Amino acid sequence: MEAENESREAIQLEWTFLSNHGHVLLSIAREPGIRLRDVAERVGITERAVHRIVSDLEEAGYLTRSKEGRRNRYEIHVHRRLRHPVVAHRELNALLDLILGPGPSSSSEAT
Repeated sequence: MEAENESREAIQLEWTFLSNHGHVLLSIAREPGIRLRDVAERVGITERAVHRIVSDLEEAGYLTRSKEGRRNRYEIHVHRRLRHPVVAHRELNALLDLILGPGPSSSSEAT
């Protein structure tokens, strides 16, 4: 029950430390076969916005989309450097490991 209340409070916040791009990327890193409809629901944005963000991330080289049957599967390129000058000295895996903990996402690189 407490987690549900915290989740509702998070949705009502005026700002967060991560952008929608970050939230989408974290959702995909956590579940590489997730449907974009489910990502949209988790992040609290439209499915169309998620499609744009995934396209941005794919174009920038942070993920690759491939077909598995009728569904998409996403591979995160964890050794790409972060974009902002303040953190550009770090790779994406540092962020993912910090938030999600070390795991498969930090080793699923296909540069």
